[in-house]
Amino acid sequence: MEIAVLGGGNGCYAAAADLSEQGHNVRFWRRDAAAFAPVLEGRSIQVTDAQGTRDVAVAAPTTDLADAVTGAALVVIPLPATAQAGLFPHLAPHLEDGQVVYLPPGTFGSYLLHQAARDAGNGARFFCGETGTLPWLVRKHGPAAIQVSVRATRLPTGFMPAAGSEAAMKTLQEAFPAVEPIRDALDGALMNAGPIIHPPLILMNAGPLEHFDAWDIHNEGTQPSIRRTTDALDAERIAVREALGYGAPHFPLLDHYDDDRDEWMYGNSSHEKLTDSGDWREKIPLTSHRYMLEDVEIGLAFLCSCADYAGVDAPVAQGLLALGGAINGRDFRQTGRTLTNLGLADLSRDGLRELLETGLPDSGQG
Repeated sequence: MEIAVLGGGNGCYAAAADLSEQGHNVRFWRRDAAAFAPVLEGRSIQVTDAQGTRDVAVAAPTTDLADAVTGAALVVIPLPATAQAGLFPHLAPHLEDGQVVYLPPGTFGSYLLHQAARDAGNGARFFCGETGTLPWLVRKHGPAAIQVSVRATRLPTGFMPAAGSEAAMKTLQEAFPAVEPIRDALDGALMNAGPIIHPPLILMNAGPLEHFDAWDIHNEGTQPSIRRTTDALDAERIAVREALGYGAPHFPLLDHYDDDRDEWMYGNSSHEKLTDSGDWREKIPLTSHRYMLEDVEIGLAFLCSCADYAGVDAPVAQGLLALGGAINGRDFRQTGRTLTNLGLADLSRDGLRELLETGLPDSGQG
């Protein structure tokens, strides 16, 4: 299958390598030619995982976005949500009928991409899928080298528009067999684990993060009080899902930490593999790191706005969002991704459901 992978992050390199190793023809795009030079010249990525270390050939690395996207059956964008506003206006004119776009995860970026297509005057009927986590626990170990600690075993994914997305799901499963169909893109957005796991870890570890040169929030930073906070926050997420009509499975984060419970997105023993790797012992600047800007300012703000819309009390989410804003000196409820800022807060429940099912009006999605 012809697949475009867009972006230069850890997950983008993992996507390009894994999908290439599966036998797909991968067009791997990155904007920064200087940083991308080792892949452009060598046309390969060095992968280290449980099977050892090897070089994986990548068919078509490129800095030309149109070359990457045109004619691709699947466009994979494993970038942080913070990158969406900068990329989508450039991507939108190139999207074509029948293409499948995958945002793993997306924080309701599917809506932003359809909006960008409409603004660009592109009426192509494409399908944008969202899931609950990045399909890999991965870190770069060089300009063309990655280490993959864990691969996802379950990826609950919903599409916008949801209606007629069966073929899109089959296309996606050809590349990501772990994908499981759920109702729609908002269902997928409310599976996002990042805004649940990371805000308590960085905000309740703010002292050691600023004091030490490096700190592992997943190892010594995951203490019982923080785990209890995470569980309380996740209970609010599930309450919001249920209030909006989304049923089980909810993929509670508790399953990630307890191997005796149902298999979570990364499967059993994934937390132990993550901490054993040592790759997450790092410096996390609290005013610039993606755990703050993506998972608190964007992701947690979005969850809080959905709670408001659904009439669900979410004091833990609201409190953590306020703390993140205080640390950064701005009101994340105003600057973050919310239904109000997306222009959706005044939609009726029926109106929201129609939007999710059929897509934006006048954009080829109706």
